[in-house]
Amino acid sequence: MTKVKICGLMEKEHVEIAVSAGADAIGFLFAPSKRKVTIEQARELAKDVPPGVWKIGVFVNPTKEELINAIQEVPLDYIQYHGHETPDIVLSNNLPSIKALSVQNEADVVQAKQYMTDFYLFDAPGTDYQGGSGKVFDWKLMEANHIPNEKIILAGGLNPKNVKAAIERVNPYMVDVSSGVERNGRKDKELIQSFIRAVKDRSVE
Repeated sequence: MTKVKICGLMEKEHVEIAVSAGADAIGFLFAPSKRKVTIEQARELAKDVPPGVWKIGVFVNPTKEELINAIQEVPLDYIQYHGHETPDIVLSNNLPSIKALSVQNEADVVQAKQYMTDFYLFDAPGTDYQGGSGKVFDWKLMEANHIPNEKIILAGGLNPKNVKAAIERVNPYMVDVSSGVERNGRKDKELIQSFIRAVKDRSVE
């Protein structure tokens, strides 16, 4: 069954809602974003995340020192690189990792193979920030299957209404949502629950 990551969580209430609804991963943004949290805030939020639910930190062009500090202090299970990090940087840091790539054409999917990472997150190009645009990219670009499905995390404009179609088209290991479960820029209980239900119960319309 496809797993679910709820990203950009900033409030204890929403972490609890996501976990109780069946989220498999929680994402904390440490990069420039309206959803950015501090290490201290993430540490408090992480206290409500039970074992078995991944805690993922999202960074843009971080130093290795920043990453190690976050992994130890929050603590985190995975680092999500969401900037212009090179394959050499990801490899040399030697940390459990997810490399995010913006997809505009098939070449963007192919280039993922340059990275030695645990998972590849395919996202729509960002607007004001790296990623998190709330826009969908062309899922047909994933059909050539350059990357094993068990290593694919699909993001970009997903919401409770389109996530089933995305899963049927791409068959990713995990889907990642942030703005798609928000109302007026804030996470919404009903949307979080509806999104997870749409993924976990494929019979729900």
